[in-house]
Amino acid sequence: MTQTSPLAVAPTETPGHDLLKGKKVVVTAAAGTGIGFASARRALLEGADVLVSDFHERRLGETVTKLTDEFGDQQIESIVCDVSSTEQVDALIAGAAEKLGRIDVLINNAGLGGETPVVDMTDDQWDRVLDVTLTSTFRATRAALRYFKSVDHNGVLVNNASVLGWRAQHSQAHYAAAKAGVMALTRCSAIEAAEYGVRINAVAPSIARHAFLAKVTSEELLDQLAAGEAFGRAAEVWEIAATIGMLASDYTTYLTGEVVSISSQRA
Repeated sequence: MTQTSPLAVAPTETPGHDLLKGKKVVVTAAAGTGIGFASARRALLEGADVLVSDFHERRLGETVTKLTDEFGDQQIESIVCDVSSTEQVDALIAGAAEKLGRIDVLINNAGLGGETPVVDMTDDQWDRVLDVTLTSTFRATRAALRYFKSVDHNGVLVNNASVLGWRAQHSQAHYAAAKAGVMALTRCSAIEAAEYGVRINAVAPSIARHAFLAKVTSEELLDQLAAGEAFGRAAEVWEIAATIGMLASDYTTYLTGEVVSISSQRA
């Protein structure tokens, strides 16, 4: 008989502890129910003012409304941005700095997945996933570093990678390659960013279940992946966001170029 882990039931969300009090935080791909929204909400829980961005204008507006209803006494801004456009990403960073007064933290969350075996994959499918998941992170990192190079305060970037950057999974070659690229970009850009007073780290979640993920991945596969975790469950999105919040905070001032695995997968 398989023993159920005492950690199989998700804990109650950890309350905020002012880890980001007074900080100005920008989050890409923040609309909806996923890690981006949870990261924006965590930043607000930790005392930050936040600007959220997404390419989907209606969902972004709904996100701002939801966050404002909960955190109406904090500054919450938004900018529509298609991360596949260099022009729009550059405008996002410039606009965020203007609306918030400055930028302290950028959370690069944008990514695109899907299930396609290599033998059936088209160039367009490969290019689209690499562009949205990897190249967009490069675009935002470049724009943010240009901003921080021009100002006199330090900054933090946190990128959203995946354990698939290290591990193999059927029909995920494009996504895994992109996330491995995000990890490499994180390490290399962190070395360069140090001279601008910027730390860059990444998180690598295994599985965090939310409504959008179910639209691009079968429930059967999600159940299988969750069962493979030592806890016997997927992460809650707030559990991923809490680690992102820690990396964005002053609790990790000597950490850069690192990829933190958020996983209970068996060795």
